[in-house]
Amino acid sequence: MSDKQNLEGQLVSQVAERTISNQLEAAEQIDISVETDILKIVQGQADGVTIAGQGLVTKQNLRVQEIQLKTDTLAINPLSVIFGQVQLDKPLNFNARVKLTQADINSALASDFSRKFTQNFDLDVDGEIVNLKLQEIQIFLPGNSRIECQGKVLIHKKGETRPLGFLAKLRPRTSKQTLRLESFHCNEGEGVSLELIVALMQKFKALVNLPYYTWEGINIRIKDMEIQQGSLIIFSEAHVSQIPEAISELTES
Repeated sequence: MSDKQNLEGQLVSQVAERTISNQLEAAEQIDISVETDILKIVQGQADGVTIAGQGLVTKQNLRVQEIQLKTDTLAINPLSVIFGQVQLDKPLNFNARVKLTQADINSALASDFSRKFTQNFDLDVDGEIVNLKLQEIQIFLPGNSRIECQGKVLIHKKGETRPLGFLAKLRPRTSKQTLRLESFHCNEGEGVSLELIVALMQKFKALVNLPYYTWEGINIRIKDMEIQQGSLIIFSEAHVSQIPEAISELTES
């Protein structure tokens, strides 16, 4: 917390730190600074919130090496907090810098939380629908702005199912470059057609080029990515129309 904070801001910051820490499985360090005063507290307002943390592990066993998050003016309905819900009186914007290690990413990809979003999807290959079911995937961060993906999928086509192992090397989209696939190798199974690879890359490109991603009332836009050896840094901004239920439940603890 900042030494320049007033007493009210320090007290609210301490409560916020304890509340969030109690909802984490582990935290090496967490520091929350809330800029507010007694009148704004009564009105459910704050001039801004800054969060900095290291080694944060959620109850879902998702780990973040580092996070820095800063919001703009925050307005919460005070009555909603009393009744165990957190409702925003107006939308909230924030900027975040998140650092994930290679181990963090692979652990997250193997979690039930992530697999329900990435496990199954369809591709249009020359007018024919081909289903891909992801069995496993691992990410490697060798540095030099490259990401390597190694995994296994099941390909469902015309009532037949066959396995495919692959290794892909790519350069993700950043503020300075577009998405580029450097290589794609099949290391298990019979291989795939060029048409399927093209359809897969078109699907992947459409996903990474979305203007924003939506999750439970939060619109998240990735502004930039920095790839280092063994770690990935993501710079993003978000527009929150309502606190997700999973986060709102923090007040019920």
